[in-house]
This record gives sequence, C-alpha cells and structure tokens, in this order.
Amino acid sequence: MTRSTTDEAAAPPLPSPKERRRLREAKSLSEEQVAEAVGVTRATVRSWETGRTSPRGRKRALYAKLLAPDPAPAPAPASAPEPKPRPTRASAPATTPQAPAPETAPSLAAPAPDPVPAPTAPAAPATSPAQSAPPAPAAPPPPSEPAPKPKPGTEGKAEAKAGAESGAGAVPEAPRLSPEEAFDALYAHAAPGLVRQTYLLTGRRRLARESVERAFQLAWHRWPEVAVDRDPAGWVRAAAYEYAMSPWHRLRRAHRHPDAPPTEPARRALFEALLDLPPAYRRTLLLYDGVGLDLPETAAETEASTPAAAGRLEVARASLAERLPELAAADSPAEQSELLHDRLGGLARAEHVPAPAPARKVRTGSEDKARLWTRAAIAFAALLIGATALTLHTAPTHYEPPIAPPERVGGVPPRGGPQKLTAQDLKLQKSLNEQLAHGPERLVPELR
Repeated sequence: MTRSTTDEAAAPPLPSPKERRRLREAKSLSEEQVAEAVGVTRATVRSWETGRTSPRGRKRALYAKLLAPDPAPAPAPASAPEPKPRPTRASAPATTPQAPAPETAPSLAAPAPDPVPAPTAPAAPATSPAQSAPPAPAAPPPPSEPAPKPKPGTEGKAEAKAGAESGAGAVPEAPRLSPEEAFDALYAHAAPGLVRQTYLLTGRRRLARESVERAFQLAWHRWPEVAVDRDPAGWVRAAAYEYAMSPWHRLRRAHRHPDAPPTEPARRALFEALLDLPPAYRRTLLLYDGVGLDLPETAAETEASTPAAAGRLEVARASLAERLPELAAADSPAEQSELLHDRLGGLARAEHVPAPAPARKVRTGSEDKARLWTRAAIAFAALLIGATALTLHTAPTHYEPPIAPPERVGGVPPRGGPQKLTAQDLKLQKSLNEQLAHGPERLVPELR
C-alpha cells in the first residue's frame, strides 16, 4: 500500500529504483535539483534511486509528481519555438488547495496543500498546424528594446505569451485565490480526515470535531502565518492534536469518558489497545503508522528528538503486539507498520464520526470570537479606568485618625459627697429653720 500524507486513492505509485534514475536523467535533472525541489539532501535522493529507502508522506507525493512524464506539448509555431524550461525550485511540482474529489471511503491521512495557494496559468490550447502557422513572419524587436529574460517559474506564462503573439490566441491568466477561498479549500480538503485522526487519538467523537474546528479557527486567526507554511495541513493537525490531548478535558462531564468501542472484536481490540497507550506514545504511533510521516517529521511534530520518537514508536508497537496476534506475527518492523497503517485506516473509516461544520461558519466563528474578546478587553479597561477615577474622586485628601472605642476603666474610687441625712437629722434641721435667727433664746456672740 502506498504510504503518503496525501489521499491514498490519488497518490501515484512510485516506479522502480532504476526507473526513478532513468526518469530523472530523461528530464535532465541532477540529484541536487531533485533534492532541492523535494526538500531533502542529495544522499537521500541517491538512497531512493538505489532502493535502500523510499520516500514517505508529502515528500513521496512531490517526488512522484517530479518524476511523472511530461504531457505531450502542443505543436509550436514555426517562427516561435518554445524555449526549454530550466529545472528550478520554483518549477517544482506544487499542489494548490482545492476541494477533494468524492470518494467511496474517506482517507485517514490529511492531505498537505501548497503553502502559497496560487494557481498556475493554463497552457495554450492546441491548434492544428494550419491554424498555428502565422500569416506573416513577425518583425524582430528593435535592438534598443531586447526581449526580457523570463524569471524562474514563469516559463509557462512566457510560452503562453509567445503563442499569443504568434497568432495562437491570448490566454488569460488565472486569478489568484483570495484568503477566504484558500482557507475554504484547505478546510474542505483536510477537515474530514483530521476529524477521523483525532477520533483515533482521543476516542471521543464530539471532542474530535471540536478540536478540528477550533484548530481551523486558530488557523484563520493566524492565516498570514499559516498561508506561507510549508505544510498548512500539518500546522492545523498539530493544533488539533494539542487541543484534543489537553488534560483539562477530563474535568468536563461530556468528555470525561471515551465513546463506546466498535462492536467488531478485531476493531474493538485495536481501539482499546490504542487508548490504553500513553498520549505521547499514541500520538507518535498515529503520526508514523497512521498518517505516514517520516520519523524526523514525527519527532518534530511531537516536539521530541528523533531517538525519543523511535523509542516511543517501538514501545507502542510492542504494547499493541501483546494484544493483537496478527501484529506479533509480522516478520519485520516494515510489515508491522504496513499492517498498522491498514488497521488504523480501516478503523477510522468504519466508525461514524460527525461531519465538521461548514468552512464559512468556522471562519465567522473565529471572527466573532476575536471580536467578542476585543470588546470584552475594551469593556474591562473602561471599567478599570472608571473605578480608578471614582476612587480618586472620593478618597480623602488628608489623614484622619480613627476614634478609639469606649472602654471600662477600673481602680477609680467611688464618687464622694455629703452623707444622706437620717430622720433625726431632718427633724433637727426643720426645728432650726422654724426658730428665729435673733431672740432671747439664742446667744449672740460678742465681737471685741
């Protein structure tokens, strides 16, 4: 089975190692040019042509398109021969994100479109020799205005322009995709496969859909960064995996437990064995054996070193081999990888997962969320400024010491004063008040 990050049904098979070298030499391409176009080293290209290794993932798709035979060119006019394009990195095969063709069964691997979604100009329509012959030879350009040399990657446009000048008819240049159109194409092409991958990673259908939609919302929020990435689908896949593997989902009641496993015994055993792996080991196994990434790409996406990723992969395969007899019966690691690729793809295609929301809804949801957070930040800032202004307006301008609360004082003698008069004292006082102050009965002191 072809191992690729592109769609399994659309990935062309690679020729034999000797045929690869023959096709490369037939196109007058050197090993350095092929390595630069695919994004590998010269030693890797030589290893592919000798049969020691084979490309995988996105590099396999680029290598296959680079070796594909060129279509028969249209007959060129006699007065304007077509220049032979020089192989450069800009003319390397690239894919434009567009909606995938309908399939009978969705694929597990998510395709990786080209980072710059710009369609190339279509070739000039083929004409008969009688129609392509110009009525009169074109006059040569004046010596003072030499024809400009075509830039790398624009040979097709130069040929179309030459055909138009020679009478073959003008070919309109295809318009570039807008950011919305490029995002919608990437979403339609990669979202279904990512939902199935995330379901295998978490075992929860609703969480898988939520993770993929949130990852695409983040991609639209950072679209200038994602659009120039070498692998936009890989960028979104990494964001979806990170969100799906967050341990905080265990606190949510809806995602606390995985969904019901498949009813078929073989798929049920694989599903349960896959969920019993630690999250990091499960992710490494899914990326390498399920999606089809190379070991360095798997290590880079899991933020681990290549030896650490290889160790996780071996431990994960050994754990699955203890519960899957057919995996333990494989003779080599390559057979185990192919068997796991088939089993994981069959499990993902057999299970019913919810379809992702439309691309327009995801884009508007991301914009609405960004607008909501912006308004919330502005409202919080305004509330903080208002509270600060009110505090400054009502705060006292000087220090006022507080009044001490009252306390009971002990050790003070009772309040003194005259004693209370008795009944006898009151009677004597009354009798004295009734008598005259001057009389014979009273003695008047004499003053000397």
